[in-house]
Amino acid sequence: MSSPTTTAPRPTGPSEPTGDVLLRARGVSLSFGSVRALKDVDLDLRAGEITAIVGDNGAGKSTFVKCVAGVHRPDDGTIELGGDAVSFRDPQEAREAGIETVHQSLALVEDLAVWQNLYLNRELTKGVGPFRVLDRRGMRAGARDMVSGLSVNVPSTTSRVRRLSGGQRQAVAICRAAGFSSRLVIMDEPTAALGVQETERVEALIRRLRDDGRAVLLVSHNFEQVMRLSDQVWVMRSGRCAAGRRTEDTTGEEIVALITGAKSA
Repeated sequence: MSSPTTTAPRPTGPSEPTGDVLLRARGVSLSFGSVRALKDVDLDLRAGEITAIVGDNGAGKSTFVKCVAGVHRPDDGTIELGGDAVSFRDPQEAREAGIETVHQSLALVEDLAVWQNLYLNRELTKGVGPFRVLDRRGMRAGARDMVSGLSVNVPSTTSRVRRLSGGQRQAVAICRAAGFSSRLVIMDEPTAALGVQETERVEALIRRLRDDGRAVLLVSHNFEQVMRLSDQVWVMRSGRCAAGRRTEDTTGEEIVALITGAKSA
């Protein structure tokens, strides 16, 4: 975890949420055997905002994110998406509902071209009945539209992923998450292995997702990044949601105090 820096609240008065609540979690709990990984978690994610979840290792961040993404199903509590209660059986159901996840591993196939990775497991076909074939031209055109729409910095959509830099690969993964009617994009440590310039490009891309009206859920150990990017911060501690703060109205030092328990909500 990077060292926090003091970020003074901006002198504009209390920050008010502006977007509609897209995802609402209430009383979400999950146990693995005798271990209670999540305990009555309550939090909201709003459309058109970047929401950060922070906490020490083992605080429950990844487990909660996996509940939202369809990897785990909570034992108790409810998750609502767009006002409707949801309970996903697997990540595919979450994707079909508009929840996309950009994992740290990126899940890209290095020997495939950018356009093939963008349409991986979502291939377009043409033809009739059993005589359908891949619509390569349509996918290449769609890939160019996705890349240009988000101003993604890649040499060409026909380039193989193995030839791309770390930042370009991250951009491709984000572009894939944003390209299929996603309402919520989850990002797990999106710039952990990137240099300064590539981090700036990826952060600009994340802001564009927010400006397009999507909800972005950011999991990051980088406090400086959290303070730069997020509109809302939720603090996880010992499987619970310990506190929530509007980013403009807090500091990195306060967030650290909430994580460690030196300060209560």
